[in-house]
Amino acid sequence: MSDTHAQTVRFVRDSMLPQAAPPAGQAGAVRWLRENLFSGWLNTILTVLGLIAVFFLLRGLVPWFAHSVWNANTLTECREIIAQIWGPDARGACFAVVRDRWQQWLFGFYPAHLYWRPVLALVLLFVALAPVLVPGMSRRLMAVSAIYPFLGFWLLWGGSMWLPVVALLGFVIGWVVWRALRGVSPLLAIIAAVIVPVLWWLLAAAPVDRALSSAIPLGIDAVRSDRFGGFVLSLTIGVAAISLSLPLGIALALGRRSDMFLIKTMSVCFIEFIRGVPLITLLFTASLLLNYFLPPGTSFDIILRVIIMVTLFAAAYIAEVIRGGLAALPRGQYEAADALGLNYFQAQRLIVLPQALKISIPGIVSTFIGLFKDTTLVIFVGLLDPLKGITDAVRASMEWKGIYWEPYIFVGTIFFIFCFGMSRYSMYLERRLKRDNR
Repeated sequence: MSDTHAQTVRFVRDSMLPQAAPPAGQAGAVRWLRENLFSGWLNTILTVLGLIAVFFLLRGLVPWFAHSVWNANTLTECREIIAQIWGPDARGACFAVVRDRWQQWLFGFYPAHLYWRPVLALVLLFVALAPVLVPGMSRRLMAVSAIYPFLGFWLLWGGSMWLPVVALLGFVIGWVVWRALRGVSPLLAIIAAVIVPVLWWLLAAAPVDRALSSAIPLGIDAVRSDRFGGFVLSLTIGVAAISLSLPLGIALALGRRSDMFLIKTMSVCFIEFIRGVPLITLLFTASLLLNYFLPPGTSFDIILRVIIMVTLFAAAYIAEVIRGGLAALPRGQYEAADALGLNYFQAQRLIVLPQALKISIPGIVSTFIGLFKDTTLVIFVGLLDPLKGITDAVRASMEWKGIYWEPYIFVGTIFFIFCFGMSRYSMYLERRLKRDNR
């Protein structure tokens, strides 16, 4: 290129430099290490200290897990096997206790010949959840979802088949009343759909159940609540409380934002009272004080009482989470619903709640995870949870007296699987419902 041309056309290039590989420090693992672990002097010091801590942790844990024993009948036999194979000074995990007592952690003291009933209830639970959690599933399976709570109760507790049928009949009556009155007044239909089933359960359900049981005695072996324990107990309380607390929390959140003074006041008082009281206090109330408010001779199952209190506790927290989602919606969404001529219930069902619930997914799932872990607190009301009740029962036996870490690792792993699964599903649900590119 001539000098004259170079002076007159300074900013035009007529040739390109050949493509070259990026510097070694700007690509691959080296770049990742520089950006994430050694980006500055403070980050470098923390990385080195973290690696030292991980090294000392693994130096003790790896041999302990590597020397694990899975086939033994007692803790003494475990230690003898470890000493025989890896030397007298070796230490190792005795996971033989898990192999020997896994039924007790899973089923508590549920009769062994009836294990098929909680297993079948768990399988049917996934079938009932499929149309709710999995997109594209047939809506016909929603009938299974509606029937499952009554079928699951009957499988777990047994007894007369007519008790869950009579309880289900109350919901059917409420649905019929709602269909009959919704054309007259939506609010009146909702109130009647709540009051009529409650009256049915309080006044007519017990006589009808006794009459049907006497006329057609159908049922399976009954199992008392004190035979429940382990993860059967935790899943029963956790699944029931999660399923019931979400709709109740939505109702409380809407009630707190209502323009009706009485409804708003009652919702605020309930939420603030429940959130201000520890869960263990509510559990003691369910265990000790609730019977004082019932008619003499009334038998109210302890697990049912715990489910009610845990549900109320979780519903108060979920109500605040959903209220945050409702507050995050732009005012224009409510104005758009008014412009379309939708009434309150149509606007909430079609426009407001779908968006608010999408915003609230992380908080709702966090509440559910905390609720499932809090089922271990039922040990304070005499129920044998897997973490404390069953583990202490196993450690108190002569065969495994003195064992410590292995039971807690096993129980913690099971809890982690359930809680991690809920967390991953919530993230999948957020990605599927995302409608913007931000």
